[in-house]
Amino acid sequence: MIERLAWVTARDARGRDDDEPLALAALRRNGVTVDVLDWDDPRVDWSRFERVVLRSTWDYTDRLPEFLTWLDHVDRVSDLVNTPAAVRWNIDKRYLAELDTAGVPVTPTTFVHPGATATFPAGEFVVKPAVGAGSRDAAAYWPDQTGTAVEHIGRLHATGQTALVQPLLKSVATEGEWPLIFFDGRFSHAAVKRVELPRARTIDEMFAPEINTAHTAAAAQIETAQAAVDLVCDRVGTPTYARVDLVRDDTGRFCVLEVELIEPSLFLPYADPTATDRLVETLTGTTP
Repeated sequence: MIERLAWVTARDARGRDDDEPLALAALRRNGVTVDVLDWDDPRVDWSRFERVVLRSTWDYTDRLPEFLTWLDHVDRVSDLVNTPAAVRWNIDKRYLAELDTAGVPVTPTTFVHPGATATFPAGEFVVKPAVGAGSRDAAAYWPDQTGTAVEHIGRLHATGQTALVQPLLKSVATEGEWPLIFFDGRFSHAAVKRVELPRARTIDEMFAPEINTAHTAAAAQIETAQAAVDLVCDRVGTPTYARVDLVRDDTGRFCVLEVELIEPSLFLPYADPTATDRLVETLTGTTP
């Protein structure tokens, strides 16, 4: 049984993780000593913890080399969740091409590498960085705004980043996205997430505002998300927790928008309380 656990955040993220109060209370009820710590705090001795859990390290994309070095250090002295292999696979959204090749339905995506010229889909579209979190540096565009979109891509290229171009699927405005949560590779619960990207300008905050509600996942949604998680398991091992964000494409098919293995919001406030119990069991190896 895990008795001492580090719940890892970032200074600017403290108090902003909706999962944290529920999860910490449940862990402590089950006899686990939990410390909430900033990942970059040099005073922390990570070897004191049996398990170190990435939860709201939401500034990692701005300090990626430092973050990856920290990951490797913690992995040498404790049990890091999720593993560095899972984190590295998930950092760059070019994993979507891997899912597509494996036959997992994904949102149509064009990768615009530095030095390449962008092409845009008909209709509204989205530009985002291949390495990003919380919708930062992402923006939506009307068809007549390709010039501004090219400038956006140019700014990403100037920092060495690959840009993603995706159609803004019609269903997103009416139905939103469906995050499906998995613990130890098994489906737990789902939610509905609505995020409105700014038009022709990027988000500079830590994450975009969201409107979230509960959701009972359809069998077809679970099947699609499970296929993505199964591929993750084959590539980097079974993640302790994973989130697969689904959308409905313009043909009505469910497809993967993103897979989140690093510090995914788990939408615990919108789930049955047993979802929090399942998280505790997963993190501690005990039955709550």
